[in-house]
Amino acid sequence: MFDFLSQLAGQQKRYLKVSNSVASIALPKMLAVLSALANEESAAEPIRFDEYGDIRQSQQGDSGAYRRLVERHQAHVGKLLWRFTRDKNCHEELVQETFVQAYFSLPTYKVQAPFEHWLTRIATRVGYRFWKQHRKHQHVALLENEWDNLAAAETQKSDPQNAAELIHHLLSQLPARDRLVLTLRYLEQCDVVETARRTGWTQTMVKVQTHRAKQKLKKIVEKADIKIEL
Repeated sequence: MFDFLSQLAGQQKRYLKVSNSVASIALPKMLAVLSALANEESAAEPIRFDEYGDIRQSQQGDSGAYRRLVERHQAHVGKLLWRFTRDKNCHEELVQETFVQAYFSLPTYKVQAPFEHWLTRIATRVGYRFWKQHRKHQHVALLENEWDNLAAAETQKSDPQNAAELIHHLLSQLPARDRLVLTLRYLEQCDVVETARRTGWTQTMVKVQTHRAKQKLKKIVEKADIKIEL
């Protein structure tokens, strides 16, 4: 039934883009860089009639209807999960895991809510669990020469992909919980309410976690003393 899932999310794309002429940004102002590189996400569209039918048929076990849902939403899910790993194989597995979990959770889906929002929450949980399970590999300080290589961006223009890799390295120094809240708030550009919805945290917890994570990130960036030019 899920043979089509093996074809998901195999393409490399540049999911981060740079806003107009941002010059010589010091990394201690990391949050500004995050915002400049973040994608502008449009609000999820209301459920269309054809999608409503596919959802209902999928809930009744129609694999063809679910395939159509996957094809319609795989780009959005893949884009989000690229925030959680830069490894193509891991990324593909996370996308597959999201749609497998979504399929088995379909009986719990309430059609009043946008299907894309529901998928986004599942994908966020999948990505966060991946970070927690691989925290020994994710939360590893960079060696001095690795920081030097990243700092080389200070003397040359950095394209969006290089800047994205730099941010990925910096955020990887944080524990999963801190990394998640900064990813949602500044890369996904979620407000406090949306971040709380995706994570299942209270809004107060989101605010506190954001403040703590920002302080930790600032220390990492200040220690590195890197500047990049976009």
